[in-house]
Formats: sequence, structure tokens, C-alpha cells
Amino acid sequence: MSPPVGNATLPGVRFPGAPNGEARYKGAPTPIPLRYWQQTCAPLSMGPFLKQIQIRARFNEETLHPHRLLFGEDNTMSRSRMHLALALLLAASLAASPLYAQDQQAPASDAQSQTQPQTQAPPIYQPPTPAATPPPAPARNLGLAQGPHYNAGRSWYRNPLGPYEGLRVEQPVLINTPRIDQLIQEGKLVLSLEDAISLGLENNLSIAVERYVPWLDEANLLLAKSGTNGRASFDPSFTSSWNIEEQTTPVNNPFIAAVPCPIGKFCPPFGLVGHTFTGNFGYTENFHYGTQFQLTFDNQYASQPEEFSYNLFNPYYQSTLAFQITQPLLNGFGKIANDRYIIEAKNTVKIGESQFRQQVINTVTQIGTAYWELVYARENVKVEQVTVAADQQLYNNNKKQLEIGTMAPLDVITAQAQLATDQQALVQAQTTQLLDQTTLLVDITKNSLTPALLNVEIVPTTSIFTPAEESLSLEAAVQVAFKNRPEIEQALLTLRNDEVEIKATRNALLPTINIFGLYEQVGLGGTAQVCTANCVFGEAGKLVKPIPLGLGYGLNAMITSTFPTYEGGVNITLPIRNRAAEAANATAQLNQRQQQVNLLNTQATIVLNVRQALIALEQDRAAVAAAEESRIYNQQSYDDEVKRLQLGSSTAFTVVQKQQLLTVAQGTELRDRINLIEAELNLDQALGRTLDVHDITMGEAVTGTIVHPPNIPGTPDTTGASSHK
Repeated sequence: MSPPVGNATLPGVRFPGAPNGEARYKGAPTPIPLRYWQQTCAPLSMGPFLKQIQIRARFNEETLHPHRLLFGEDNTMSRSRMHLALALLLAASLAASPLYAQDQQAPASDAQSQTQPQTQAPPIYQPPTPAATPPPAPARNLGLAQGPHYNAGRSWYRNPLGPYEGLRVEQPVLINTPRIDQLIQEGKLVLSLEDAISLGLENNLSIAVERYVPWLDEANLLLAKSGTNGRASFDPSFTSSWNIEEQTTPVNNPFIAAVPCPIGKFCPPFGLVGHTFTGNFGYTENFHYGTQFQLTFDNQYASQPEEFSYNLFNPYYQSTLAFQITQPLLNGFGKIANDRYIIEAKNTVKIGESQFRQQVINTVTQIGTAYWELVYARENVKVEQVTVAADQQLYNNNKKQLEIGTMAPLDVITAQAQLATDQQALVQAQTTQLLDQTTLLVDITKNSLTPALLNVEIVPTTSIFTPAEESLSLEAAVQVAFKNRPEIEQALLTLRNDEVEIKATRNALLPTINIFGLYEQVGLGGTAQVCTANCVFGEAGKLVKPIPLGLGYGLNAMITSTFPTYEGGVNITLPIRNRAAEAANATAQLNQRQQQVNLLNTQATIVLNVRQALIALEQDRAAVAAAEESRIYNQQSYDDEVKRLQLGSSTAFTVVQKQQLLTVAQGTELRDRINLIEAELNLDQALGRTLDVHDITMGEAVTGTIVHPPNIPGTPDTTGASSHK
């Protein structure tokens, strides 16, 4: 109760015109000093004080009522005296109130000491003790060579039918790896941070989707190696054609065919039947400098009726072997012009691997953040449970004190309201824990709805730790980030592709000048037609003696170059307008300029990320130090208040207040420590060293297989895990 100031008002009494710091009864000769108020009136509780005033008011009203009837209301002198007497009586009653209150409270105190229950200290939250060192990171490495490759086709000389069977692509594994079942103990998923990361590398769907990107890029590289999407095919091709023909040709001039026809008679045309068999072979191969090589081997067999044949060989065999080489001199010359898409596809494969590496870094950081958020959520539930227990204890104590009459109902209602508020906070904390648990479970599984995981509780086992001090300056950290960040690597590889595009499109601006050379050999053989007498071939009535020389005669003539052919020449193509090539070259240059600016923008973003991560790490470290000091102070204050409670010089309400302040300080320190760990995760991500810190190589990430056994709590670690870097 505060002292009256100005027009002070006491319960049931009005003091108009009283100066500051004092109270004056109406008609009283002297004021009531402020210290008198503090010593006499203030210690009185409102309830007994109001009750005393009401009793005195009723007593005065009942006492004065007969006097009013006796002397009358109009007697001014009597009224003044009565008012003075009333004021003096009231002042005397106020002066005697402290003594009365003490007399009345003494037996009540004795009664309370006999009936009031012993007050105990409320339960208190015990935060986990931070570890001195970070958790160990096991080595996880299978090597990229053990994974599938799609940038090389099947070898034809090992398996001639292999190129026609195609590459085999395995079906994706859509179930969780067995590792997660090994970590479930009594319906709980006992999980360390590194186990969570290993499960994420095996089961995380984002990684599983991104894992196909390098493989798709390798398939595109295989296409580029074939040359199908470029200027010429680099896959040698063998062609062959076989043809059998029987042709009946009507003869329109019987004299040429030496067919007798009587004069004056009509001679109808007759058919000349011929048989032809063709067997041709060809081989073509293009080389990376634009050179083209062609080899053809053509064979033909033909026969006609002997009586109508004018050929030296009937039937005859003709074989032709030809070599031709073509070499571009300007447009299409050089490896850049012909290997353009191969070089770009190789860089694209590296870009895909870098993008996959970036996805792994992001996922590992995401899993680590989800893991520590779950750790905080579980501890926060414990904090709220302790708070609710303390509120319940305070409410029960207040309720009992209300029953024995030593506490006002308002205090019980206040304790009940605080209990309801903290119960709501507990429900929210439990909801957050379930959400964080679901988030982590989705990050480390392919299917989180399996029967074993449907209602599983994740129990983190990695202790909270204090990250080591960073000794890197901003400049050194930026250089590390420029070296490790996948975004820089991707931008540089894209610039390489842009440079290749500029060179290739510049070559396409040149005219086309190709030189070629041809060497051909022909051989003829078969069954020779020899007349038995002087005759003309096909002359009627003359006999022709066939002499079979066979196919070998013609092949021998071909091999010995009996009938060679030599040919050389130059082909020139000069476009009058070259707008398509100009547009392609301009586009390539513009893309390069844009990528140069993009690289600078990427570097600026990385500098910002590194600076923010360093600042956040230092701020969180300072916040942890401040929160630790606050927690120590509140712990000391709480311990002192508990001792005072045990000595009887404090109340349960005050202890609960100290306990709540201590719990808030402990929760703040816990939150700051989790923030510090997450700040280190973000710094590792900003510097691009996440995979090195957790000892993860690209080999196992691409294959999606981890050889390190799960770190089940309570089992010996036989992997020789290295320290957390």
C-alpha cells in the first residue's frame, strides 16, 4: 500500500486539501506524518484494515444516531462538536490499529505454523553439459571409380554384340537402407550427428535426384564423343549392300543383236535375259582434325545369254577398290572446330559434379541444422516441463494457504493463470519437437512412413559442444571460399565453355576449302569367250568356247593395279553472306561477357556470405559467454533464495520467481549454444569445407553407398574415426 499523496484517500476517509507527504483528518489540529503512515497503516493488509474501518464506521453511525434524534439536525453547535468527537475517535482507533493487528496476528501466526505445510524448493531444469571437443567424423570413402559410368560405350572387340545391347541403367532404390533399422533400439532411433549425415547421404531424396545430374552429363558426353551432334561422326561406320537381279530387256534392233529376220516379214521383239549380283562394302571414319577417310570395295557379277553376248567375259566379275581422303583447310580444320562439343561436354560433366557436390554440402548443412534444432527442441520440452511442475507446486501451495486463510484468492488465481500459460507453452514446445523430428526423419530417409519409423522417437546422442575459435581473417577466409566453393568452379567451367564456343564459331566464319585425293583399282575376270573359228561374237552359227578364269583373275588384276585411277582436287564453298555464322559468334561472345559479370557477382555474394558467417559466429560466441554469465548469476541467486526459504526468511513465491529466471537463463544459454553450432555449420558451408569437415568424398556421395558401419551407442568404434576437423 502506497502512502497518500496530495488529496490523500484512506479507506472510508476523505482528506481534502492535504499537502504532499502528509494526511490530515478533517477538523484535526495536526497532520499525520508520512513516517506514521509507513509505520502504522502500511503494514496492515487491506482486508483487516477495511474490516476495522467498516466496524468503526458502523459503530459511530449507531452511536451518533440517538444523539441526532436528541439534539436535532439543525443544531450547528452540536454538529460541530459531534464531528470533532468523531474525528478524535477515528484518529485514536487508527493509532491503536497496529497494536490490535499485532495482537490479532500473533495467535494466527501460531495457528498457521501448525497448519501450514512445509514449503519445498521447486524442481529445476538441469541443462546438458557442453562437450569440450566436437564430435568425431568417420572417414567415408568409396572412390568415384566404383560408381557407374555412362561416358564410355561398350567395347565391340571384347563383345561384338555389346554396342547393340546398350548401357544398363539400374532401377533406383526406393526403400531405406538397412542402416536405419540397425539404429532402432526399443522403438527409438538412437542417432548421432554423423549417423544422421551418413543416412542422409544414402537416403536423402534431394541427393538421390541430384545424383542423376552427373550421369546425365556423362551420357551427353558419350553423345558428343560419337560426333553425331557435331560436324562429323567420330564413330567408324562399316556399310555393306548385297543385291541380286534378274532383268529381261526387250531388244528393239535385231541387227545389232545379229538376229536373222526374213525380208518382208515382221519380227517381234524378243527379250534378252541378264543376271546381276552385287556385293559392295564401305568403311568411313572421321578424325578430330577434320580429316575424313573412306574405303570402298565394290563387286559385281553379271551374265547374259552366250549367243547374244558381246562381252569378253560372260559371266564376268568386276571388283573395284577405292581410297579417298578429304581434309578441310579453313572451315572445319582443327580440334576446336571438331571437338567443340566434346570439350564442352567434359566441362559440363565437371559442372554437374560440382552442382552435385554443392547439393551434398547444402544437404549435410540442412541435416546438421535439423539435428541440432531437434536437440534444442527436446531440451526446450524439458525446460517447459520443469516450469509447469514448478507452477503446479506453487499453485498447490497457494491453494492450501488460501484454505487455511493465510493467502488472498487473487494470489491463487495468478498462480493458476501462470500454470495455464506455461502449460500452453509446453504444448507448443512438444509440437515443435514433433515437427523438428519429422523434418530430420524426412531428411535422412526415402520413406518415413515405414512401420518401423511410423511412431519412432529420435534420440540424439551427440553432445552439445563449443566450436573452436576461428583463426582465419576475412581475407584468408575469402580466399579459402574462392578455392572451395562449388559456385566458383561452376562459373569458371562455364567460362571455359564460352571460350570454346567463341573459337568454334570464329572458325565457322571462314570459307570452306577442302582438298581430296582418290586412288582406285579395278579388276575384271570371269569366263572368257573364245571362238573356235574366225567369227564375230554372237554371230549365228559360230561356236564360242568358254574358258573359265574365275573371280581370282579379276582380283589379281585389282591388287596388281592393272587398271589404276588417280584423282585429286579442291572443293571451295564461299558464302556470299555469312549472317548465321556471324550471329553464332556474336552470341558466344555475349554469353562470355555475361558470364564474366556473373563470376564477379558470384564472388561478391561469397564475400558477403563469408563475412556474415564470421560475424554471426563471433556474435553467437559472445552471446554464449554473456548467457553463461547470466546463468551463473541466476543460479547463485536461486541457490541463495532456496537457503533463505529453508531458513524461513523467504516464500515459495519468491523461490519460484528465482527458479523461473534461472530457467529462462538456462534456456537462453542453450539456445545460444545451438546457434553457435549452427553458425559454425553455416561458416563451413560458406567456406565450402563441409565435406572435408565431415570427411566425405565425392565417390561415396555419387554412388550413394557408405561403407562405414553405424555408430550405435554402446558399441565399440572399430573404424578408427578421425577427429572432427
